[in-house]
Amino acid sequence: MGAGDLEIWLNHFEHHARHPRCVAHGLSDVLRPDERELIASSIATFQLGEQSEGRTLLRAAESFARERQVPHLLRIVEFLIREEHRHASLLRTFMQDHRMPLKRTDRTDRIFRLVRRLAGLQLYVSVIICAELIGNVYFRALESVTDCERLKVLCRTIVSDELAHVGFESQLLFTLRTARAPWSRALMRSAHRMFFAGTAAVVWLTHRSVLRRAGHSGRSFLRSCQAQYAFYLEPTGVLVSSQEFASR
Repeated sequence: MGAGDLEIWLNHFEHHARHPRCVAHGLSDVLRPDERELIASSIATFQLGEQSEGRTLLRAAESFARERQVPHLLRIVEFLIREEHRHASLLRTFMQDHRMPLKRTDRTDRIFRLVRRLAGLQLYVSVIICAELIGNVYFRALESVTDCERLKVLCRTIVSDELAHVGFESQLLFTLRTARAPWSRALMRSAHRMFFAGTAAVVWLTHRSVLRRAGHSGRSFLRSCQAQYAFYLEPTGVLVSSQEFASR
């Protein structure tokens, strides 16, 4: 990833910071009792994950940018974290409006936070991109199980933003990996695939009521997640141009 790519991404995130995707007022906001019962705990878990402070990521990005003299990286990461916080705020407001309890902690979230603290920028990006790829499959499923127009648009808004996040992160991760020896890259890709598959399995077990209502079996959910992984993170998928994502 060269300076030109980083400048394109910076322009993208600056533009969306000035003109954030939002959920329009006046949409139908009726959530049936059975829908609320189905999604309340599940959506609270994802809301918790979106509100991470991001201090570890900022420190890792600052250290890497300073060491490698990489322009714009820290600023881009700051915009990424702001968008995640905005997603958390949108979800929290929706939950509060529908009297859904918030979560202060969750087993899956604790695992993600622990792993992200273990090493530098490459591991952090590897972990967070897993959460976002799986999250995109989840939010598409969540959209399909409700007739609440506000929630549907909220899900689409989050997925639209996260697609750009994944585009940037996959390109960054590819760049970080190419600095390593071939045997190291192969080992890390193998470990990352295993971590991704394990994470997807945990998400299925935790959110299977919503996912089943959306028509997923355990196998089809894992297959959908693996398809996302292959597109963005396998050698033929990771080279998607930054221009394509920055135009979204």
